[in-house]
Order: sequence, then C-alpha cells, then structure tokens
Amino acid sequence: MKPENLRKYRPFPPVPLTDRRWPDQTITRAPIWCSVDLRDGNQALAVPMAVEQKLELFDLLVNIGFKQIEIGFPSASDTEFEFARRLVEDKRVPADVQVQVLVQAREHLIRRTFEALQGMPRAIVHLYNSTSPLQRRVTFGGASRDDIKGLAVDGAALVKELVPTAAGTQIDLEYSPESFSDTELDFALDVCHGVMDVWGPTPERPIILNLPATVEWATPNVHADQIEWFCRHLRDRGSVHVSLHTHNDRGTGTAATELGLLAGADRVEGTLFGNGERTGNLDLTTVALNMNSHGIDTGLDLSDIPAAREIYERCTGMTVHDRHPYAGDLVFTAFSGSHQDAIKKGMDLRGGDPAERWAVPYLTIDPADIGRTYEAIIRINSQSGKGGVAYILGREFGFDLPKLMQPQVGGRIYQLADQLGRELANDEIRDAFLREFANVESPLALLDYELEHHDVEKGKVRCLAKIDHRGEQRDLVGLGNGPINAFVHALESAGLKDFTLKDYRSHAVQDGSDAAAAAYIQLERETDGRVLWGCGIDPSIELAGVKALVCAWNLLRG
Repeated sequence: MKPENLRKYRPFPPVPLTDRRWPDQTITRAPIWCSVDLRDGNQALAVPMAVEQKLELFDLLVNIGFKQIEIGFPSASDTEFEFARRLVEDKRVPADVQVQVLVQAREHLIRRTFEALQGMPRAIVHLYNSTSPLQRRVTFGGASRDDIKGLAVDGAALVKELVPTAAGTQIDLEYSPESFSDTELDFALDVCHGVMDVWGPTPERPIILNLPATVEWATPNVHADQIEWFCRHLRDRGSVHVSLHTHNDRGTGTAATELGLLAGADRVEGTLFGNGERTGNLDLTTVALNMNSHGIDTGLDLSDIPAAREIYERCTGMTVHDRHPYAGDLVFTAFSGSHQDAIKKGMDLRGGDPAERWAVPYLTIDPADIGRTYEAIIRINSQSGKGGVAYILGREFGFDLPKLMQPQVGGRIYQLADQLGRELANDEIRDAFLREFANVESPLALLDYELEHHDVEKGKVRCLAKIDHRGEQRDLVGLGNGPINAFVHALESAGLKDFTLKDYRSHAVQDGSDAAAAAYIQLERETDGRVLWGCGIDPSIELAGVKALVCAWNLLRG
C-alpha cells in the first residue's frame, strides 16, 4: 500500500481493561459447538446449495456430533423455507439436536420463521440487528441508540409472544448484536440486557448472547478484551451462554476464538473448513482438532476428515486449500530432507501402544487419528533428503535401508527429482531404487550359482558360479565359510576382487513363506577407498546376498 493511502486508516481503539484475566487462563474443556454451514456458509456460495445438498450436509453435521445446527434463514427464500419443512416432515432431526434459524428483528420475517418451525421438536430462534455506529449511520440512516435497542427489544417480545403458537416445539432464544466487534461495549451490553429483560432467562433455560466479530477489525487480544469486558459486566451471568462468532478478515479468526474462550465465552459458532463471507468464518475443524491435540475431548467426531471434506466439497462447490490446517493435501507432507529424516526417526521410535504420548517431530497429531494415512506424510522432490527416501522405501515397499546406505540412495533420488523438475511419486522412487541400486547386472552379471557341501572342509561351502563379465562368460569356483564368502573367493581366483567387504544386512521384504528377501552389502574399493552399497533381491536369502555383492561390485565401476 502506498504511504499516501495510509491516511484513510486509523488504529482500532483499545478496550478499557487494565486488569485483564484471560492471559492467565487455559482451555481445558470444549465449548458448545454450533455449525452455521447451512446458513452463513451457504449465503457465501456463488451458487447456494439446493435442498438435497443441504440435507446431505445436515446429515454430515449430525454424524460429526453437532448438537446445535443453524439450518438457514427460513424467511429469506422459498428454498430456505422448504428446507426447514423437509427436516420436519422427514423427521430428520435427532432428539438431541437443536436446529437454529436466523431472523432479522422485523415483524413479518419473525412470523414467517415461526411458520417454518411448526412441528420442529427443538429450535433456537436467532434474532439479530446491527448495532455498530457505522451501521447506525450508513445502513439505518443515522438511527439513534434508542432506535436500535428498540428494534432488538421489540423483536424479542414478538418471539416470546409467538412461542405458544409453535405447539410442541421447545424454543430457545439467541440474540446477536451484529457487528459487535465495532460496537461500543457499553451499548452492546445495554441492548443485550434489554433483550434479557424481555426474555427472562434462567440458569435452566439460558439465553444465548452471540457476540459476532462480523468483521475482524483488530488483533485477537483486543477481541479477547472485548469478550472479557462483556462477561464481567453482564448481569445474571449464570443465565447466559456467551457465544463467539468470528470471521477471518485479518486471518486470525482461530486465534480470536481461542482467546475469546480464555476470556470467558461458553459457545462457538463457525463452519467446516471456514467457509463464509469474504475471507470466511471460523473453521470449527481447526479449533476442535487444536483442542484434540491437547487431549481435550470436544464431543465432535473428526476421525475421518477426508470423508467430511469430500461431502463438503461436493455439496458447496468449494475446495479445501492444500495448506489448510489438518485437512489440506500437503499438511502432513514433508519435502525438506531434515524434516523427513526427523519424522522418519520419530515414527520408527513409536511403540504399539495407542495411548503412548504422541511425540513425532513436525507433526502435532497422528494423521491416522483423523483418517489420514502415513503414505502421504513424506513426499519427495529436489529438496528432499536421505531420510525421506528411506521412509518411503521402508513404509511403502518394505526395504529397510541401512543407515549408511541412505545418503547414497537419497542423493540419487532427489537428484533425479531435480532433473525432472517435479515431485516424484512413490512408485517412481521405488522404480528408481530398483533400477539403480538393486540387482544391477553390468558389467558383471551372475548367470548361475550353486552351493556344494560335500567333499569340503567342515564349516565350509563351495560355490560354482557362472558369470558374464563384459560379454565374456566364465565359470568360477570358490570356497568359503558361507555363500557370500565363497563367492568373494571365486571372484578373487578370477582376478576380479579389488575390494573389501565392509558390511552386510538382510531381511524379508514381506511376510509369508514365499517372501522375497533383500540383502545389502557395502564394499570399499582398495585402490581409492571408495565405498558403495548394493542391494540384492531374491526369494532366497542366500542368493539375495550374492546378488547384493554383484550389485555393489558393479556400482563401484559406475
């Protein structure tokens, strides 16, 4: 922004709260959750959801565990009204779920809303009107404080009058001084007290006072100060559920909500994945999973984020960003080599006890706990390192590379990614490993290999090997204390040994009696001290070792 344009902006005024208590608080329990996907989220869509889409999303919200769900603005359109009636007529609302309906503090809209609620078991009528100085001046043509408070009080009185007409429906009231975030605190409190005077809440039947950050004007600490000031000055606090409804204009909706809970709020409104006007509403999944990551039971089942995301994207037409907390495609992915190595080590140290404290570098939660798989945790590009490549080969394909072999393989794999200028798929990593580090057969190829145990010294074996060396086939014989040692002596007798065998490892690649075996051999060339590993793969563990030796011998010539 150009400096001359800054003159049109002013700092947001601080809240007169010098003895704030919220910085010393800790979140220890979940709030009351209310999803507004079907109203606030829906009104932000370029193409609002049809009734069938809203029904599917409603079912998802119920299955996740929301007990309060704002279903829409029934007086706003025929579609919204029809949706409310479908829920009633199809008996789709569980007994423990309250539907919430939004309505402006205007008589004809309130009456139409009650028509939509006929036969609904339990409902929250969410009444609102704008209260901020900006709204009073611009939207309401210079309306006074008394005018605005009168709208709220008259609306609450009409709701109370109409409650008996909704026979069999338990009605609770929610009131929002819309644009609370830039309303004078004393006036917001005065309006809310006026509504309470009409409604007459009790601890058994509390009123919901929802304090919307309709626009996010200030830093999260200012929002927390506003909420604490309100809670501390509110009378009959035990008869009120103080509710938060943050937006994300400054990108800090989650922080504002969490600090607002520290400041004394009891309830939170938001949407799945933060869908909403402008930059969006509060993302309920993020706040709930943040609490889960601290061991707090939220009452919401977010154990299958991919399934929830699929329904959300299909019903709304929106997409979840790759970097969206918890739900994005890349949020459990590490490209950096050092990160990959740390994640691999952390995962390798995990025991089998599901109650074991989660402690893996760079991962705040176990991806499996929200339906994500380990396959996508580490992906490989030119920024990746040895640990990431070893992780993929181990977790996905069963190759447990020796630690000292990992730099050799990892360096080549991410060099390949750099040459291609893109990320490598897991299958490409496996194929590159098999092509360049396993069973390499040039310039020396093993054509046949047999072991003899008779007519040899006790504890010794004789190998009979046929090789092809640079196009020339030769028969070799060697004697040693095992298959690999015997082949080393066979190469020595043919004048082909110029190395020292430094290390050997082997393991089964997969479970089962017909499992393939993988062996890894490290050779050091005597002429220059160069050290390389080779891998051999064969159904026979003995032959896998011999093939690993041949592979390493060939790689030393590369």
